Amino acid sequence: MKKIVFMALLLGAAVGSAKAQIKEIGLHAIGTPHNPKVQMAWNRYYNYAQITDFCKRLQAAYPDLVRVESIGKSVQGKDLWLLTVTDFKVGQPENKPAFYADANIHSNELQGSEMLMYKAWYLAESFASVKFVKELLADKTFYILPTLNPDARDHFINELNTTNSPRSGLMPVDDDGDGQIDEDSFDDLNGDGEITFMRRKTPYGRLKVDPNDPHRMIPAKADELGDYEMLGYEGLDNDGDGQVNEDRPGSYDPNRDWGWNWQPDYIQNGALKYPFSLPETRAVMEFVTKHPNIAGAQSYHNFGGMFLRGPGAEEDVIYYNQQDVAVYDVIGKLGEKLIPGYNYYTLYKDLYTVYGGEIDWLSSSRGIFTFSNELMTNYLLFNAKPNNESRGQDNQAYEADKYLMFGDAFVEWTAFKHPQYGDIEVGGFKKNYVRNHPGFLLEYDGHRNLAFTMYHAYQMPKLAVQKVVKQSLGNGLTQVTATVLNSRIIPTHSSHDLKFKIERPDFITLKGAEVAAGMVMENLDFNVGREQKTSPAVIEVANVPGMGVVHVRWIVKGNPSNYTIEINSRKGGVVTQSGAF
Repeated sequence: MKKIVFMALLLGAAVGSAKAQIKEIGLHAIGTPHNPKVQMAWNRYYNYAQITDFCKRLQAAYPDLVRVESIGKSVQGKDLWLLTVTDFKVGQPENKPAFYADANIHSNELQGSEMLMYKAWYLAESFASVKFVKELLADKTFYILPTLNPDARDHFINELNTTNSPRSGLMPVDDDGDGQIDEDSFDDLNGDGEITFMRRKTPYGRLKVDPNDPHRMIPAKADELGDYEMLGYEGLDNDGDGQVNEDRPGSYDPNRDWGWNWQPDYIQNGALKYPFSLPETRAVMEFVTKHPNIAGAQSYHNFGGMFLRGPGAEEDVIYYNQQDVAVYDVIGKLGEKLIPGYNYYTLYKDLYTVYGGEIDWLSSSRGIFTFSNELMTNYLLFNAKPNNESRGQDNQAYEADKYLMFGDAFVEWTAFKHPQYGDIEVGGFKKNYVRNHPGFLLEYDGHRNLAFTMYHAYQMPKLAVQKVVKQSLGNGLTQVTATVLNSRIIPTHSSHDLKFKIERPDFITLKGAEVAAGMVMENLDFNVGREQKTSPAVIEVANVPGMGVVHVRWIVKGNPSNYTIEINSRKGGVVTQSGAF
């Protein structure tokens, strides 16, 4: 009997030891959540159903940190899932400075969704082990919309498309003005499940095969003729109008649908009927408008490796003064350090003019410090500056396919008898290459963009009552002076916000005392103040500057021994501090 008990104990110890060994297998890689509750692979692209599943699993695993809601419906009726990530045990989400981020407004720009999912996942999974994350979620709220365009995202993933299509949603538009829509679609000529390019041999061509890479077409020299001409994307003229691949779903641009400096289609190509004419953009507008605590924002696009700030059009430069640009400069220039190969640019000046764009609406209509993150750059392939950043033309994309992807990104040129063009060849890069990250770079760039977002969010206002001084004035009156500090670089109101009075002033309230007078101290050293003659207990302050202070003063009846001061700022949060004199 003793032998049996001994063997049982020994076996139990062995099982316990095995469990411990299984739990401790491997070494925690610094900067990455170890043994996450929600298992995810960050080297692939997810469809709408998988994004939905991720959101719900993350909420189930971390109910005190993550909540999921639908903020609206897409054209086809899909829910627009938004994740709210914060420490729900510390304050109300709407009473904290908030950061809004969305992605995939252009359906072929997939990776922003994965990067925003990674952001939410990292915050939740790292909360218990990373002090910075714990403190950040106590102070801030993150509103994360992984996909703004779920209909066309699934269309891009599941249907025949190119790297550039569909750029927008799935509402059909008559592109060629013939009164008909959805006439033509892509045709998979060689049946490989990919839409690539058509080329045709001709003695008068201006292109030739690169002698160093048979996949690549290069221009012939000025004094020589080439061997080929390019005929565009793979397809047929299905309706006999002499055009190939026109009138596919989604010819408009959701990023030209926002209510700031909106222009019609004949001025701004891609505009639809009127601002917020799409249910997706309208849902975001309504959410952001209902959440005035949003102080920072980023919209994830792809290609070029850029942090873009507004304005989108040169005439809007007047709305970006020196104080606001200084804030953008601090964040954008650090971004260049955080992500090698990325550049901090101004949209209209360094890229092109955009009317009715989202980042202009967020910054100029709502007073939110906003960037557009243009993800992926060919620099990431070999850590070398591209010699031509235009998509697919830089030879680095071809070299990376050859040496890093081993040909997985390219469809070999094959012969085809085209009914309109005759003998042609079909081939080229697959739809999810060049603009979209290869798998091995997706988590790498996602984490670095997370770091950029975290820094931006960290710099949203952090308010505190730094100092409270009491002074007897005699005759039963006491003077209470408070200094309120903002220890971050983003002010509670942008200069643009102040000029156009977008958001209400900040309120600083002395509670539990009978207040006879209140004032904002414009010069504390010289005892110069501006009295607020109505509601003196609640002082209205126009702005608490970044890395700056404001001083307020109350004259109260009696001689209080304790104080409670509340700061209530739309973008700076609600902070209450009590103490004894």
